[in-house]
Amino acid sequence: MPPSRSVLWRNLHTPGHDAALVAPAPEGWLLSGAAAFLAPEGPVAVDYAVEIDADWCARRGRVAGIAAGRRFAHSIERTPDGWTLDGRNQSLPHIVDLDFGFTPATNFQQLSRIGLAVGERSAFSVAWFDIGRETLVELPQIYERRDALLYAYQSPDNDYAAMLVMDESGFVRTYPELWEIEDQPA
Repeated sequence: MPPSRSVLWRNLHTPGHDAALVAPAPEGWLLSGAAAFLAPEGPVAVDYAVEIDADWCARRGRVAGIAAGRRFAHSIERTPDGWTLDGRNQSLPHIVDLDFGFTPATNFQQLSRIGLAVGERSAFSVAWFDIGRETLVELPQIYERRDALLYAYQSPDNDYAAMLVMDESGFVRTYPELWEIEDQPA
């Protein structure tokens, strides 16, 4: 199994950072991290994790922290009937990816799962969760691998399209207008 990989991003549209680690786990992988940034409603601090199986399909996730002056905590799980949020059925049984809207970390799992070769394209939906939501949303996404480190990305429902620059670690290096890796000092 490949070794653990970690990254630190700087937020490009508001003061903030996000640090993530993907590490081998007994049944696959564990993607975990923490983000702190300034949102329009005030400071946000969030701890997150996604348990991923050996085929890079998300099994469960959790988020906890503070936002808009309140604490929050949510558990998310994929069951045979679909996804649950805090034990409430959200349906979406055809979706295998969990995407957190507040971090670029969850793209790691999606891109690892689909394993595109240069020139290939993949369109699929994710179970999308963002801070302040009380439901999971089906969010269509499109990735097209342009070269070893470039992916054309579209999120049609969010009216967002960008060229993602990847890092050799497998994490997104540059998520235009949103996040960029902080390089370690020499």
